[in-house]
Amino acid sequence: MRGYLPPTSRRAVRGAKAAALLCIALVVAACNTTVSAPSTPTSSSTVLPAGASIVHPTPSPVPPSNCTASYVPPTPMPAPGAMPAGSWMAHIRARGDLIAGVDQSTDLWAYRNPVSGQLQGFDIDMLEQVNQAIFGPKAPAIDFKLVSNADRSEAVAKGEVDIVAETMTINCDRQTKSSSNPYPVDFSTVYYDAAEQLLVPTGSKIVSPANLGRKRVCAAGGADSLGNLVAQPGAGHIVAWKVNDWADCLVMLQQGQVDAISTDNAILSGLHAQDPNTAIVGPAFSPEPYGMAISQKHPDFTAFVNGVLEQERVGGTWEALYNTDLRPYTQQPQTPPAPTYKAAT
Repeated sequence: MRGYLPPTSRRAVRGAKAAALLCIALVVAACNTTVSAPSTPTSSSTVLPAGASIVHPTPSPVPPSNCTASYVPPTPMPAPGAMPAGSWMAHIRARGDLIAGVDQSTDLWAYRNPVSGQLQGFDIDMLEQVNQAIFGPKAPAIDFKLVSNADRSEAVAKGEVDIVAETMTINCDRQTKSSSNPYPVDFSTVYYDAAEQLLVPTGSKIVSPANLGRKRVCAAGGADSLGNLVAQPGAGHIVAWKVNDWADCLVMLQQGQVDAISTDNAILSGLHAQDPNTAIVGPAFSPEPYGMAISQKHPDFTAFVNGVLEQERVGGTWEALYNTDLRPYTQQPQTPPAPTYKAAT
C-alpha cells in the first residue's frame, strides 16, 4: 500500500521533523545574536618571550682603537699542575675546579647538546684549554655557571666566576668603572674577530641597515648591538626589542614579531644553522673583537690566559678548534687574531 507507514515509523518521522525545526530555530537565533570578539588575540604568534620589551637605544660612540690591549703573558708559562704560589691559578687549583660563566643557548659557541646534555661549542673549547693549562690533561670538569648577557660583568667582578667566555666584545666601557658600568672587568687578548650584521627571513627586502627605518629589530640585553645599529645611516628610527637571549630573538623572527635580528655575525651563523629559512645580510658595520672577561683583581690570571691563547695560536690548536666548531657554518677559512699587549709599566 503506497504511502503507508507503520506507527513506529510515523513517530520517527515526526521526531525527525521536530529535530529539524529545532535546528532551524537555533540557527536563526544564532544569526540574530551579536557575539563579542575576544579582547585579546589568542594566536600563539602574539605570545612574547619572557622579558621581551621595547627599548630606546642611543647610538654607540666609535670605540677607541687601543681597547683590546691586554697583559703580557708570563715567560716562561708555568707548566700544567705547577702554578706559581700565591697566583689566582694556584687558588683555582687548590679549590679543585675552574668556575666559568657561559651561555647555553648560543649555537656553535655555547649550547647544550640535545643528545648528551653536555655544553659544547667554540667558547666551551676555549675554556677547556685554560682548564687543562691549569690542571693538566686529566683536568677536572669545569664548573659552568649559566650567566645572562646582562650579568656577565657583575658575575666576574663579584667573584661568582673566575672567567667568562660568552661571545663578549672587548670595549673600553666594560673596562672602566662608571655610573652606567659599576662592574668593570679586564679582558684577555682577542680570541675571535666578529663583526655586526643582520639576520632576516629568506626573501626579505632588508639588505642593509639603511632599509630598517621603522622596522622591528631584536637583540639580547647586555649586548651593545642595538646601540651600534642605531648609529648607522637609516637605522635611527627602528623599533628596538630587547630579550633575554638570542634564541628568543630567533623565536620572535620566526613568529613575525620582528623583521630582523642584529648582532655579531658569529652569533648569527648559529641562529642561521638553527633555521636555514633565514639569511645573514648586509655589510659588516661594527667590529666585535671577543675576549674572555676576568676580574681586575687578578691580572696574573689574565696574563696567564693570554699565554694559553698564544700557545693555541702558535701550536695550531686555535685553527683546529675553529675548523671543527665554526668553519662548517661560516664557510670561511680564518686565522687566529694577532694579540695586542699593554706597554710595560
